[in-house]
Amino acid sequence: MKKDKSVVVIGGGTGIFSILTGLKRYPLRLTAIVSMADDGGSTGVLREEFGILPPGDIRRALVALSGEEQPLANLLNYRFSKGSLNGHSFGNLLLTALTDLEGDFGKAIKQAEKILAVKGQVIPVTLDKARLQAELKDGQVITGETNIDVPKHDGHLKIKEIFLKPSCSANPLAIKAIQQADLIIIGPGDLYTSIIPNLLVQGITQAIKESKALKVYVGNIMTKFGETYGFQGEDFVEVIEDHLGENILDFVLFNNHQPTPGRIERYAKEKAQFVKCDPSVFLKKKFKIVEGDFLRPRGFIRHDSDKTSHVLFNLLENL
Repeated sequence: MKKDKSVVVIGGGTGIFSILTGLKRYPLRLTAIVSMADDGGSTGVLREEFGILPPGDIRRALVALSGEEQPLANLLNYRFSKGSLNGHSFGNLLLTALTDLEGDFGKAIKQAEKILAVKGQVIPVTLDKARLQAELKDGQVITGETNIDVPKHDGHLKIKEIFLKPSCSANPLAIKAIQQADLIIIGPGDLYTSIIPNLLVQGITQAIKESKALKVYVGNIMTKFGETYGFQGEDFVEVIEDHLGENILDFVLFNNHQPTPGRIERYAKEKAQFVKCDPSVFLKKKFKIVEGDFLRPRGFIRHDSDKTSHVLFNLLENL
């Protein structure tokens, strides 16, 4: 019997949700390796009060890979709006309770996977606690993922360097998953707060480099004020290669279907812009550019689960 191929998706936030949701419909062994940099909202409060690793991005990945989609997603994503639980999501509280019961965040995730009938596994990129910090072009140092993600400073300023303090070592389970992967997908997601934090963890980039897996970066559809304001496709790739290394990626996916003016209008208020990609600037690169319509037909401007996962699965099948 032919063994299902192993796919690792690396990221955080809402970015990889659509990728995981689409890929779980295929005969694949899925692993989500998730950033542990989040420190805002409910996650930030639970980090401080209970001393646990951030549950928010883990929750999103669990929902994406769960066997029962909408009703369960609604429950886990339910956010209390009053009382002492105001601002907390039910899923974050569930992971906090399981951590208390199990005495270990990793074991708590395993229990959640069983409860939710998860297809695959969800792995924190590190089990160490650290804060994300960014040095801006003007020398300012911004501390905390949420302060980078939602800037109180001038969001037009470019990020010069991003780092974890203190430094972190990779979760051994994350290294093992990367070593065993047939396909490694990086992104999509907020570049500096969801994707790069994974590559800053000691051992992760080396494991990706040494892996024989096909390596794919899924580029963003829109920029993010405070992180990637004014970026084009080549700027995203440059930052990825600055941290991962050159000649590591095999494919880069970029959406070339522009949203309607009406859909872009709401993003313009947030100073977000449509990401344009000129394939000709990558002619000397090892990787191949895959352009296509990866856009959801309505709602938030995000990657369409079916369109994107179909292309990714075909890349793997054509190995």
